[in-house]
Amino acid sequence: MTSPTIAYVVKRYPRYSETFIVNEILAHEAAGLNVHIFALRPPADTHFQDKIAQVRAPVTYVKKPTAGRVNPSLTSLRPTAASYFWAELQEAAKVIPDIWSKLDYAVGERASVVYQAAWLAQAIRQHGITHLHAHFGTVATNVARLAAHFTDVPYSFTAHAKDIFHESVEPADLRRKLRDAATVITVSDYNVAYLQQQFGADTRTMQRIYNGMNLQELHYQSPIRRCPRIVSVCRLVEKKGLSVLIEACAQLQQWHCEFTCQIVGTGPLEAALRSQITALNLDDWVEIVGPRPQGEVFDLMQQAAVFAAPYVIGQDGNRDGLPTTLLEAMALGTPCVATDVTGIPEIIRDGVTGLQVAQQDVQGLATALERLLSQPELRETLATQARSLIETEFDIVRNTAVLRSCFQSRPAVVPQLQEV
Repeated sequence: MTSPTIAYVVKRYPRYSETFIVNEILAHEAAGLNVHIFALRPPADTHFQDKIAQVRAPVTYVKKPTAGRVNPSLTSLRPTAASYFWAELQEAAKVIPDIWSKLDYAVGERASVVYQAAWLAQAIRQHGITHLHAHFGTVATNVARLAAHFTDVPYSFTAHAKDIFHESVEPADLRRKLRDAATVITVSDYNVAYLQQQFGADTRTMQRIYNGMNLQELHYQSPIRRCPRIVSVCRLVEKKGLSVLIEACAQLQQWHCEFTCQIVGTGPLEAALRSQITALNLDDWVEIVGPRPQGEVFDLMQQAAVFAAPYVIGQDGNRDGLPTTLLEAMALGTPCVATDVTGIPEIIRDGVTGLQVAQQDVQGLATALERLLSQPELRETLATQARSLIETEFDIVRNTAVLRSCFQSRPAVVPQLQEV
């Protein structure tokens, strides 16, 4: 008998910024779990992390409604999206004869979701998949939820940040997914409390499991003798607070503090941030270096005296949960300054595992950065205690073992369609 296979369902694969998913899959494979990755879209990034090549799991791109051939019985019809949709349902019915009686579960879903779920349901049967796990409670989970229902296979998903807090989140849609999942994972205690407050009993299966770190590749180095450099690694988007960091660097320059700052990453705000740097006459102090492979990112982190995480709540409600790069910096021995947004205070405990400042507080951020740039003993103390916290709470071997136990469970009662 072949070992069970877990399907990972994601919107795009691979993605440069989602190393936590790659790390998770690699840890599962190291533990002997069979994984098959299903992506709803092809990759859109131009840069990828080297470790993607280590993943053994096959990757299948779920067919879109406008792709493929029309069922021969429909050749008299013009091949519209509707005919493709109908043809796919008929193909699915050959593998899942009772799919017709289950379509009421799709009420409220977009036609493209139903189409991809029908296609994925066939793949679930063909590959002997026993559980579906999606990342982010958005379209990937919509597809996984329906495909799981069509095939009587349980599903779970991990909710992160944008899929919880962004203004585009539809409460009724998220409630369906929370209610119907065998298990819901989220990445911070803050997220758990928020979702419980918003959705009550529909969060009954929720667990907090921190994103794990592969501590075998994150070697601690003392920060006590590092040059006065600030580093920040992130996508160049509003919620990362980089405009606040650049203003804080202007304050450091006015104080005649010795420093340089490297911003690693790319994103839609790059041009605006470069203009801000130039307008503040910071070109000799602040540099946007673009995306880098993960190994080089780790080197840049360990050359810096401080990691800056000036995250904010965006105007659209979007915010970070627990950013992977912040955890990596803590593991590598780079002391961190971070804001008090969402779950970050769970790991950046002010004066213990890092320095915490309020979001949008330019003066407070500059003061905290100056403290770490100028006090090597403080850097050492905070970095040592941060590494200890990472080892205790964020070991990927331990955390993914907990996650795998969720894949083996089924809900006691299959949820029924309810009004929302």
